[in-house]
Amino acid sequence: MTQRVETPQRLARPLIRLARAMGIATSYIGQTDDYHEINDDVIVAVLGALGVDASDDESASRSLHDVLDTRRRRLVAPTVLHTVGVRDRVRIDTAILEAPSASVTLEDGSAYEGALLVEPAEHPEVRAIDGTFIANADVVLPADLPMGYHTLHVQVGERSQDAVLVSAPDTVEEPEGMKDRQLWGWMAQLYSIRSASSWGVGDFEDLKTLLIGAKHRTGADFVLINPVHASEPVSPLTPSPYLPVSRRFVNFTYIRPESIDEYGTLDDASRAQVDELHDQAEPLNGDAQLIDRDAMWRVKMRALWLIFKAGRDDARQAVFERFKQDAGADLDAFASWCLCYDKWGAPTDDANGWQNALGADSEAIASLRAQFPDTFDFYRWLEWVATDQLRSAQQAARRAGMVLGVMSDMAVGVHPRGADVWGHPDGYVHGVTVGAPPDYFNQQGQDWSQPPMNPVELANSGYRIYRDMVHGMFSQAGAVRIDHILGLFRLWWIPQGKAPTEGTYVHYDAGLMLGILCIEARRAHGIVVGEDLGVVPKSVEEALEQHRILGCAVEWFEQRDGVFLDPHTWRTNALASVNTHDLPPAAGYLAYEQVKIREQLQLLTMPAEEFRASAVREHNAMLQMLIERGFLEPSMVEDESAHIQQIVEALYRVLKAAPSRLLAASIVDAVGETRAQNQPGTNNEYPNWRIPLADADGKVVPLEQLYDNARLKSLAAIMNAPKR
Repeated sequence: MTQRVETPQRLARPLIRLARAMGIATSYIGQTDDYHEINDDVIVAVLGALGVDASDDESASRSLHDVLDTRRRRLVAPTVLHTVGVRDRVRIDTAILEAPSASVTLEDGSAYEGALLVEPAEHPEVRAIDGTFIANADVVLPADLPMGYHTLHVQVGERSQDAVLVSAPDTVEEPEGMKDRQLWGWMAQLYSIRSASSWGVGDFEDLKTLLIGAKHRTGADFVLINPVHASEPVSPLTPSPYLPVSRRFVNFTYIRPESIDEYGTLDDASRAQVDELHDQAEPLNGDAQLIDRDAMWRVKMRALWLIFKAGRDDARQAVFERFKQDAGADLDAFASWCLCYDKWGAPTDDANGWQNALGADSEAIASLRAQFPDTFDFYRWLEWVATDQLRSAQQAARRAGMVLGVMSDMAVGVHPRGADVWGHPDGYVHGVTVGAPPDYFNQQGQDWSQPPMNPVELANSGYRIYRDMVHGMFSQAGAVRIDHILGLFRLWWIPQGKAPTEGTYVHYDAGLMLGILCIEARRAHGIVVGEDLGVVPKSVEEALEQHRILGCAVEWFEQRDGVFLDPHTWRTNALASVNTHDLPPAAGYLAYEQVKIREQLQLLTMPAEEFRASAVREHNAMLQMLIERGFLEPSMVEDESAHIQQIVEALYRVLKAAPSRLLAASIVDAVGETRAQNQPGTNNEYPNWRIPLADADGKVVPLEQLYDNARLKSLAAIMNAPKR
C-alpha cells in the first residue's frame, strides 16, 4: 500500500512536533495525488525564519517547550474570533483557586453593557506551571455582540490581558441588486485603455469613463481591473501589478492631473506648463506596441509637482489634513519610503543600504524628512489624490446604476524591498519567499519572490496590516477579487537558496482572515471573489462556500479527461470567464498564441511537437463541445481563420449558459486582440503587462471609440441576451 501519512515514529520527533505546533506542514499531497514528506533542512530553515531554533534535536525540544509554555502562560490568545448572532466560547487559562472575569470594550470605545459569563471549560486540562495548578475556563461571548473589532479584557486575580475580538458575520451579504440575479461585467487591464486625455497610460479618470460607459452603453454591472496597489515613486516602474511595493496604498501613477481641483485654479503660466507636459506624453497614447510607464511618469510627475506647489484653499487643505490623520503612521512610513527611494535611490539587498540599515522611525529618516519637508508631504498628497480619484470612479459607477462598480484585484503579496516590508518589518518573514510546489503547469514549481506575512505577528497584532489593507480596498470598490485565495489558508514557503520544489506549506488562521473579509465587505455593501483555480482542498471549498465567497470558473479549464464540461454543470457560486490574464485573449488562444510564445522563448519542459499536439487536442475538443452543445455552426470550423469572431462569440454563449452568479467578458476579446498580457515564467523576455489595447488589425482602440466597436457591441448583445 502506498504511504499516505507520516509514521508514528516521524511524528514523535521533536522537530516534527515543533513544526506542527507552529503550523508548518511536514508532509503534503501534491496535485497529482502524490505524497511528499518535507526534508528536515527545509523545516529547520522555515522555523529559523520565524525566529525558532531547531538546529538539532536538543534545540528543537527546547523550542517546543518554550512555544507551548508561552501559550500556556497567557490568559487568552491575542486575537479571538466571534461570529455575530452566535453564542461563542473563548478559552482562557486560569489558576484553579482564582475566579476569572471578562468584559468587552466596543470598537467605538464604549463598553458592552451585557454581562460576560465565565464557565468551566467543556474539555478542561489541568497542568502545573511554576508550582501553580492551571486549568481552563471559557468566556462566553453573547450572540448580540455587534460586528466590529472590539477589545476583550480578561482578569484573573492581579493578572489581566487584552485580546483583539474580531466579531464578524458568518457570511458576505450580497447587495440588493445581486440577489436572485446573474450579473455580468467586463475584465480590463486599466493601464492598457487610453483616451486622448491620457498621459500614455490608462488612469483613474479613464476608469471612471470606462465604468459609466460600461453601464450606460452595455448594461454591465462591474469592471474587474488589474491590481492598482502602489508602485515605485520614481522610474523605472515595475510593470507587473502583481508585484507592488504596498498593498495598503494606491498606485498614484494612475492620477489624472487635470482632474485635481487645484488644476482649475492654476495661474496661466503654471497651467500652460502642465498642458505642455501633457502634450509631451500624448503621442504615447497612439503606440499600439508597448505601454511606456516610465516615459509617462517622468512628465506626469513634474506636472503633479506643479499642482502640488500651487497649494490648496483652506477647505481642501483641511480635507488633506484629515486624510493624513486617518492614515496615520502607515502613510508617514509609506511617504518616508518614497522619499528615501527618491533621494537615496532604489533599495537593494546590501546590508548597509538604507532599506536594511534604517528603520522608518530612525533619526536618519527623520532628518531626511526635515531636510525635504515638501517632498515628504508631496508623497502624502499624491496618495490622497490617488485615493480620492479611485473612490470617485467607484462613486460614479454606483451613480450610473452599477450594482458593484469597481472589482479590485488583490495581489497575493508585495515586493521584498517595498514599502510594506520596510514599514512593518515584523509583519513579514525574511529569509523565505512565497511560491507554489510543482503542478501540472509548472513541473519545477514557482517562486514569486515575495516575502510572506508572518502568521505569528498577524495574531499578536490583531491582524492590523491585513485589516487595514482589506478596508482600504473596499473603501474604493464594490467587490474585491483575491488572487490565490488559498493563501489565506496556507502558503508555500521557500527558504532562501532553495529551489521552489524545496519548500513547505505554512498555515494561517483562515477563519479570522475570512471573518475580516466578511466585516469589510458588509460595511462596503460589496462582495468577495476568491481565485481558487487548480487543486483546492475540500475544506477550503467548504469554508469559502460557508462564507458565501465566490470562486472562479474559467471556460478553458472546465474540462475533465480532455472533454469540456457542459456549462450547465459549472459552479453557481463563482465568477465565470472564458480566460484569465495569464492566457492569451480568446482569438489568440484559438490561433495557438500560447504555443508560439513558449516555443519562441524556450519555456517548454517537453518537446515542442508534444506540447503543440496537446494544444491542438484541447483546441479540437473545445470546438467539438461548441458544436455538440449547439453554440456553433459546424460549417464555421471548416475555415476557422475566417470565422474567429463567431467562434469567440460561441465561447461567450457557453459562458452565458453557465449558472455562475457573475460572468466576466474580457475587453480584449471584445475588440479582437490576440496578444497575451502576461506570459508566466518570464520577466523581460516578454513585454508582460505592457501590451496596449488594440484590435484584430493591431490598431489602437482608444477609449472614446471603445463602445462603438462593432465586435464589442455584438459581444455585449450576447451577454445581455436571455439565458438559453
